[in-house]
Amino acid sequence: MSSSSSQPLTGRRFWIAGIGGAGMSAYALVAHAWGAEVAGWDRVETPYLAHLDGIDVTITPEPPPPPTGFEVYVSTAFANRVAGRPRADLLAELVSLRRAIVVAGTHGKTTTSAMIAFCLDRLGDDPSFLIGGEVPQLDGNARAGTGWLVVEGDESDGTVAQLRPEIGVLLNVDLDVHSPNVATRSSLEAMFDEWLTHVPQVVRAEELAPVDLELRVPGEHNRRNAAAALAAVELTGVARADAERALIDFAGVGRRLEEKGEAGGIRVYDSYAHHPAELAADLAAIDGRVLALFQPHLYSRTRYLAHGFARALADAHAVCVTDIYPAREEPIPGVTGRLVVEELAALRPGMRIGWAPEPEQAARFVAGWARPGDAVLTLGAGDVDRVAPLLLELLA
Repeated sequence: MSSSSSQPLTGRRFWIAGIGGAGMSAYALVAHAWGAEVAGWDRVETPYLAHLDGIDVTITPEPPPPPTGFEVYVSTAFANRVAGRPRADLLAELVSLRRAIVVAGTHGKTTTSAMIAFCLDRLGDDPSFLIGGEVPQLDGNARAGTGWLVVEGDESDGTVAQLRPEIGVLLNVDLDVHSPNVATRSSLEAMFDEWLTHVPQVVRAEELAPVDLELRVPGEHNRRNAAAALAAVELTGVARADAERALIDFAGVGRRLEEKGEAGGIRVYDSYAHHPAELAADLAAIDGRVLALFQPHLYSRTRYLAHGFARALADAHAVCVTDIYPAREEPIPGVTGRLVVEELAALRPGMRIGWAPEPEQAARFVAGWARPGDAVLTLGAGDVDRVAPLLLELLA
């Protein structure tokens, strides 16, 4: 069957393992909109699945056999459980089908990608986008539009190295030791440098000054993200002044220093931050006393970065740490969230520090410490965001 420019994947059939994730659900939505028949599997329901109208999704503890005749693509999380092609192959094909902007770097990819897509949307471009978080002002994490394709490119599994966009944005380079593909900072830098040799137009954010604009998203790190976003939008042919007027209305991404509400004069924020640099940036962005509730993510990351987490959390007024959210990993003997507690206690003797294996326990500790004027910040890439309603109830 032939395919048109608006539906270039007509006649293709994709089955996606891990379809409920932020990335794979986005790929599924766009592939389906571009003409492919799409189905998939995941272990659990996720909020991202709500956007996949017309796509058959199976939810079972174990993956079923893929349907006959479908091309199989597998999320990195299930690479050892399901045979198929890596997600990078599917994303590379999607990028090849449109004029694309890919945002890469260790920190800030989701927010910067969302800023670019938001600006293009408000300026009438009707962009497609594949973003690793919910963007309320764009009604989700993915869309199949008629304009530029904006993509968040992940370095942790080497995906970004396969992408060939027209515009590439490199935000920063910082080693996250859980990745098996980039063992050293120099190897990560080399991967990004080699990737950018294939990209016609490049934005290097570390060469840009932070913007001097009244943004709706707080923090120095977001002023740097905004500088990169504006530079990328300019490369599409948009006037700087027009891009700035659009960007100042950008209100943020779900789980990226997202304000969840206020109760008893205490503000509650939630963040996906899961690296020491991200924790430090978020803590610095909030005025006044900040009480942090931190759920470490991955045993491997916690083992190697426990001291870094403690150094970042030392800037909070008080901290409660939960046990580790394992995601795709098996436990490592002796590695728990207590490693962060012990490092923090050594760095700041006398600081109020709590240890509560379950996030709900931690929420009760932190709510008991809070007083009017404080801010409570939940941090972590796991499921710590689920306690925000409980915190608001306890603080009321």
